[in-house]
Amino acid sequence: MSVLPNEGVLLDIGCGTGLFVERYHKNGGNAVGLDISTKMIEVARTRCKSCDFTIGTGEKIPFGSNSFDGVSSLLVFSYVKSPEAMLSEAYRVLKPGGSIAICTLGKKLLTKGIPALYQISERINVNHVVMKDFGEHYYNKKEMEGLFTNAGFSDTVIKWCSFAHIDMIDPLFFLAKKIEPFVEERIPQLAYNICVSGKKPHR
Repeated sequence: MSVLPNEGVLLDIGCGTGLFVERYHKNGGNAVGLDISTKMIEVARTRCKSCDFTIGTGEKIPFGSNSFDGVSSLLVFSYVKSPEAMLSEAYRVLKPGGSIAICTLGKKLLTKGIPALYQISERINVNHVVMKDFGEHYYNKKEMEGLFTNAGFSDTVIKWCSFAHIDMIDPLFFLAKKIEPFVEERIPQLAYNICVSGKKPHR
């Protein structure tokens, strides 16, 4: 997420309870959170009273074109029904030269077998939230490159990370930051989140 602007206005798609928006705001940035859940937005507004939050979806962003200097999204992209529509909307609301950064579930060794686990759990009647199929999609590098290119973004950079730690609360956030470099360097198979950044070209 280091590619995101330190100044200007950021839109966080799928902001949830506002953890990233709050952290971005505390670091001196100005961010707007967007989420489809009314309850999540209520919690977010309580968490950061000086931040702005709006109900809506990434596939139909309720803001005008060229409104934001940056767009972010953490662990939401995998659950979007039309990723093409979300990236198209993100491109529309970004100002020329603006940056986008998305971190989502990647297709790696640990995640390839998850669909099979869902099927097995259903057959043996395992009723647990982590064993339910939420329709998520796991992306590989080629898929993300194609989606970003087709949406019009340039300077696309793709990295694998082991934690979406920016969305964690302390002290987990602090610990994850310490552990993550070791995991990514020594045990890359565990780096199952794919983080993609790009820019809206100046025209």
